[in-house]
Amino acid sequence: MKTAIITIFSALVLVSGIANSTYATTVKNDNNTYTVLTDISAINKIEVHGNVELYVSDASSDQVKVYNKYYSESALVQSKNGVLRITSYKAEKLIVWVSANDLRSISAYDNAEVKSFGNISKIEFDIDLHDNASAKLNLEAYSANVTVKDNAKADISGSADRYSLIRNVSATINSSNFTATHFKDNRIGLPVAISDDLANL
Repeated sequence: MKTAIITIFSALVLVSGIANSTYATTVKNDNNTYTVLTDISAINKIEVHGNVELYVSDASSDQVKVYNKYYSESALVQSKNGVLRITSYKAEKLIVWVSANDLRSISAYDNAEVKSFGNISKIEFDIDLHDNASAKLNLEAYSANVTVKDNAKADISGSADRYSLIRNVSATINSSNFTATHFKDNRIGLPVAISDDLANL
């Protein structure tokens, strides 16, 4: 499976840039070129903006890999106070693979895509999707909180003891392969009924 993902990465052309005092090492392996951002640790939240394809996986230590042309174009990968921000508005997708030990939350905006590589096993995990962002995640959690707004899409599989879902009526949710002992579903943006008294004003 890992070989298949790397093969996909090698077929795509990417763009990006860097901020903060993060160090990087470029690795060439066959047809794969990626940049490993070193000096990034203690990631507990990821924010993704723009045209980004983000893969996340559990690991014993944190690592960020950005595939191809990392320094050649204007994208931003920045880490501060445990929050990793990834932004790219180029036409080509920026592909980033984040392995993290203590990731607790992901927020995605614009056309960003978030995908898990293997199971994401956490005590508590939050996913927050906006605009046209999408997520396909396999979660094993005690508590999972999923917010899907605007025209965002979420495809969630796995299980949780407690599962809280907040969604717009225009959002798309697929959780048919997700099981939860306690489930709370909050729909926002539903039309409000007008009473006869108010209608006659």
